[in-house]
Amino acid sequence: MLIATLIAAGSLNKDSIHQAATLLEDARLKLGEWSWLDEGDAADIEIDADPARVRQVRDLLEGQLTGVDVVVQPADGREKKLLVADMDSTMIGQECIDELADYAGMKAEIAAVTEAAMRGEIDFAQALHQRVATLNGLGVGCIERCREDRIRVNPGARTLVQTMRARGAGTLLVTGGFHDFADPTAAELGFTEVRANYLDSMHGHLTGRVTGEIVDAAAKCEALIDLRNQLGLPPAAVLAVGDGANDAPMIAEAGLGVAYRGKPKLREVADARIDRSDLTALLWAQGIRRSDWVG
Repeated sequence: MLIATLIAAGSLNKDSIHQAATLLEDARLKLGEWSWLDEGDAADIEIDADPARVRQVRDLLEGQLTGVDVVVQPADGREKKLLVADMDSTMIGQECIDELADYAGMKAEIAAVTEAAMRGEIDFAQALHQRVATLNGLGVGCIERCREDRIRVNPGARTLVQTMRARGAGTLLVTGGFHDFADPTAAELGFTEVRANYLDSMHGHLTGRVTGEIVDAAAKCEALIDLRNQLGLPPAAVLAVGDGANDAPMIAEAGLGVAYRGKPKLREVADARIDRSDLTALLWAQGIRRSDWVG
């Protein structure tokens, strides 16, 4: 059994649900019941179909339903026990290194490199070293100023993390960004585990170098697998969310891998694409009603 979850907070109506049902029936899929998760926000449609048809069903609905995000997945094991999330442009609305580079007068140049890296057009580690080098000599005080003045969590991020934690799930924030931003963000949102890069500094100024092993695409995926194994969970019990090409391996590894406003290369491998709703969509995707949300 599959579940197709239709999400359009504040604007989902029965016409959209009936349109989805018609599309599925025209594709010769056998439907079960449909039900509201939260009326006007999200609804579930039961589909009697093989799990191998998840992406076929998703693509059918995504291409026809205007203004609606669609998540299609097996009904069994729908609620996840581990959340693994990217930070920049996923849990927060900014790319931290771009904002920090603005204090060095280099935002436009660095943002272009960041965008190319997130689209998978250049090597992530190479791009990271290139961008960090431009920060050489910048006072470390700019990090806190940047964090306080420019970094804002995305809508629904805290509710997603807090609700999953309250229901017993593990939570990991894993980023190709820096601990200087990731640690406070994790504390604000409620993540219990963090993986990030370290900016090197000396005498109160950044040296333009990164210390330690780089948290790249492979390291993100490895962090997911390590924590999953520590918790004794099967792959299907993991929800991962990100936006860039460097998130692709961990998204592919997760039971439910989500591209949030995702770049094209990530969208290709993701199980679900959230383009319109905020991050609370990932709670509805798990069948969790608004009355059970925390935070």
